[in-house]
Amino acid sequence: MPGLAVAQDFPRRAPELDRIAQELFAEIQSDQIPYEDLYGTLLNFYQSPLNLNTAGPEELRALPLLSEAQVAALLLHRRTAGPLLSVYELQAVPGWDVRTIERVAPFVTVASTNPNAVRGPLWQRIKNEENNAIILRYERVLQQRKGYTAVDTFQGRPTLRYLGSADALALRYRVSHAHDFSLGFTAEKDAGEPLAWRPGHNQFGPDFLSAHVVLYEQGRLKTLALGDYQLQFGQGLLLSSGLALGKGGETVTALRRASLGVRPYAALLENTFFRGAAATYQLAPRWEATAFASRKNIDANARQTTDSLAQFDEFSTSLLLTGLHRTATEIANRQRLAETVGGGHLGYRSPNGNLSFGLTAVGTHYGMAYQKRLEPYNRYEFQGQNNLALGAHYSYGWRNMLLFGESGRSSGGGLGTVNGVLASLGPNVDASLLVRHYDADFHTFYGNALSENTRNINESGLYIGLKVRPLPRWEVSAYFDQFRFPWLRYRVSAPSHGQDALLRVAFTPTKTGLLYVQYRARLKPLDLPSSLGRPVPLPGQQLRHSLLFYCDVQPTPRLGLRTRLQASYLRADDNLPWRSGFVLSQDATVQLARRVSLAARYAVFDTDDYDTRQYMFEQDVLYAISAPALYGQGTRAYALLQATLNKHFTLWLRYADTRYRHQATISSGLEEIKGNARSEVTAQVRYRL
Repeated sequence: MPGLAVAQDFPRRAPELDRIAQELFAEIQSDQIPYEDLYGTLLNFYQSPLNLNTAGPEELRALPLLSEAQVAALLLHRRTAGPLLSVYELQAVPGWDVRTIERVAPFVTVASTNPNAVRGPLWQRIKNEENNAIILRYERVLQQRKGYTAVDTFQGRPTLRYLGSADALALRYRVSHAHDFSLGFTAEKDAGEPLAWRPGHNQFGPDFLSAHVVLYEQGRLKTLALGDYQLQFGQGLLLSSGLALGKGGETVTALRRASLGVRPYAALLENTFFRGAAATYQLAPRWEATAFASRKNIDANARQTTDSLAQFDEFSTSLLLTGLHRTATEIANRQRLAETVGGGHLGYRSPNGNLSFGLTAVGTHYGMAYQKRLEPYNRYEFQGQNNLALGAHYSYGWRNMLLFGESGRSSGGGLGTVNGVLASLGPNVDASLLVRHYDADFHTFYGNALSENTRNINESGLYIGLKVRPLPRWEVSAYFDQFRFPWLRYRVSAPSHGQDALLRVAFTPTKTGLLYVQYRARLKPLDLPSSLGRPVPLPGQQLRHSLLFYCDVQPTPRLGLRTRLQASYLRADDNLPWRSGFVLSQDATVQLARRVSLAARYAVFDTDDYDTRQYMFEQDVLYAISAPALYGQGTRAYALLQATLNKHFTLWLRYADTRYRHQATISSGLEEIKGNARSEVTAQVRYRL
């Protein structure tokens, strides 16, 4: 057909998400970060690849793998040479080296400038869509945990136990086409959760159910979402969806955010989405307006006041974000608090896409008052039932430079602002600068701009990043971040400050090989233990040094090898000894046959305590995230088999095993295992319709 580009000559392979995570993140230091959101965003790009012939600057910046110079070079190439004919043509775009092309290839495509020009009925487009699949996953820990043993009695009362089986199940269905539609549903039961039919408690079999219908490009109606969705505007200060890298190995491009607007939600996290409806309408050629409304019940505890003069008769002291409902107490707190969120966004984008700005409003109402415990560090935390946050954001690209920022105000009068600049200072030098300030009484519940805290509150900071390519195949990345906390924090009983610095030297011997060495130092405030002869804990600082060596080579087309050595040393006070931990892992990936591959790892770890634990990303079945915390002494091994049985069925089988030395039990509480081994099995099947 005339007008169609020849794009079939470039084979799109599945993305190596664990390798991308190794490059983007400096190190994992917490299991509370929703890495599944990052994976979900990248998988969205894989399932609905970015069309390099039609994507604007904002869409290109949504990929955290492209620098400002590369974005500008691609846009200039399109204006001067016309649409790309093949992904291979990227080699002719200045600044697009082989490594960059290899990294972005799974997430992009080259198609005609109007891929939806010829459209039939929606049902027919869904029926003919190749990206149409059902996925079923099963997981289980083989050893018996205390929570699944028979109930006994303690002091005349039955002991606490999980109410469901040890099996974890997840069912997904998704069909989507870029800039056209997305439909899907998800059902999940975590280990320990019962399958129950309780309509009065919003449970219909599996503990978590999610569904969405999203339509794009319906005339002036640019997006219509029904069901579960996410929102991303500005720099994520008020509304941020999944893709928020923060500080990591990518020291420059990770700072910026893209205004992606309304996005379908298809992950398994039970608290990072909106449920209701959202729509984006084109008011004028360069103006768009988005309105959204959401109502869902979220997990929270509930307490009755004992003070007759108190403002609220019933209130909640904490929102529960684990998504686990296994015991009677967890089930009682399930969806206890009604949350209603509504608002809108008005945005402008210049004809060339270089200038954009917008206004955002987010109103939140809780069905029950929210009031944290009366602790000094909670003095400025949100209290009550209503919060209104208003904000404005901007982004301006000029040549190889991008200026961006967002500022907001919440109901209590607290202010928040984040402003930055990315610049390509030369063909081989990129730099970034970001300044942020969040008042102690600045409250947003779905914001996630860059910060040292897990939330945008009680923090000021200055971040400087640099990336230099001094020689072909060599890259040096570094950042320095200085931050302070004007008010108290949990386990920090005074205003405090800290620093975070990273240096990485990387070498790519071939287009598939990668070696890097990384050093990171973090100085963070932390109350010193009172056991040091002090009557009460006093403010202090914890110093952590982290070292990392990573080597990824492919000696043959069928064999890939990865070696990773990481270690950390930390001390909380000059009078305390240094504590340390390390892990050494060896990975191998083998293409056994054209449709069968095997990935395996063997790791040895040794840490002094839980504070020196080590995290590492592991290869897992599609859509699953695995980054276990390794502490104590022992070994960790896993094997992952992937087999494409035919054009419809793909099967994944995974077995992982952790062995501890000098331990008679593993974990504690209801997760306790008698013995020194913990083994997990995962099976997943995908059926393409």
